[in-house]
Amino acid sequence: MCQINVGKNEATGIPSEVLESFLKQVLLREGVGRFDASAVSQGLLDASLRGVDSHGIRLFAHYLAAVRGGRVNPRPAFSLQCTKSGTGVLDADHGFGHAAGKKAVEHVKELATINGIGAVSVKNSTHFGAAAYFGNEIARSDMLGLCFTNSDPLIPPTGSSEPFLGNNPICFTAPILGEDPFCLDMATSQITFNEVLRLRASGESAPAGAGYDQCGYETVDPKKIVSLAPVGGYKGYGLSLMVEILCSLLAQMPYGPNVGHMYNDTLEKRRHLSHFFLAVDIGSFLDIEKFKTHIAALAGDLRNQIPVDSNAPIQIAGDPEKLCREQRLAYGIPISEVEVELFDQLSDLYGISWRESSD
Repeated sequence: MCQINVGKNEATGIPSEVLESFLKQVLLREGVGRFDASAVSQGLLDASLRGVDSHGIRLFAHYLAAVRGGRVNPRPAFSLQCTKSGTGVLDADHGFGHAAGKKAVEHVKELATINGIGAVSVKNSTHFGAAAYFGNEIARSDMLGLCFTNSDPLIPPTGSSEPFLGNNPICFTAPILGEDPFCLDMATSQITFNEVLRLRASGESAPAGAGYDQCGYETVDPKKIVSLAPVGGYKGYGLSLMVEILCSLLAQMPYGPNVGHMYNDTLEKRRHLSHFFLAVDIGSFLDIEKFKTHIAALAGDLRNQIPVDSNAPIQIAGDPEKLCREQRLAYGIPISEVEVELFDQLSDLYGISWRESSD
């Protein structure tokens, strides 16, 4: 039994296994297939555990609405076309992106095991959450992982005020000896739009230089942000275009402003998102234990560099998320008052207690 004391404006830590079980059961009651329900609940909890709250359980209400509205197919018929010995195209049939991504990862790992490298393009998909969920799964199989997706048009081309490309995420992962995988998971914008929405809800200001208003001017008011600033100026714009080519064009799906919006379109409208996954079998190049030992030494050398601020030690990509995951596994995932109210409503609707939920 999970004891929960919720006060006004107070976040409460809930065990991850309790939340995962509850989310999965609700999805099953909504008619979502078992594989898909597991992938979505695991993906959301993985993001929340790692502190990526913009892509965690706060999205659950939106996903439920997308199923009810018809945007997401709750029981898709995934189909894989093997195009070459090491490549394939997966039609996600408008199912959950988490499930499509997990199925694609299964295929790329199998292809990489046989051929040394494997790549799968995914078409007709939906929002797949945090790319690290897929990248880390590849790395845990002693492979290098690369995961990409396109998204809403949010980034303007350099010199324009009109958003055109998505802040298309780039994720690279690698196994490290003695710890969770190295994980670089970044959008090509300074912040994600889901983070903008979180800032709106919390009443916080956006970081300086993170977003533009409708006239193309910088603003820190999240309610006025309609487009996002790319990382590194024109370089981030170029990275967004690279990912768009890997995802949209290889999958023969819509690109840029033709991609369906996550929030601004009706929930009846399909988004036709596309993803791209690639796995590299490290053992095809060198002994896997040697690689993991060498990357652990590299990470250690970086972390041992002398910091400018003694209170801010040197980190590598993924370190903050690893620490957050450790803490939240121990003390639970904080949930907002809004999420408590939603879960209580779903509990009443389906007769499932999220306060004592078990699979």
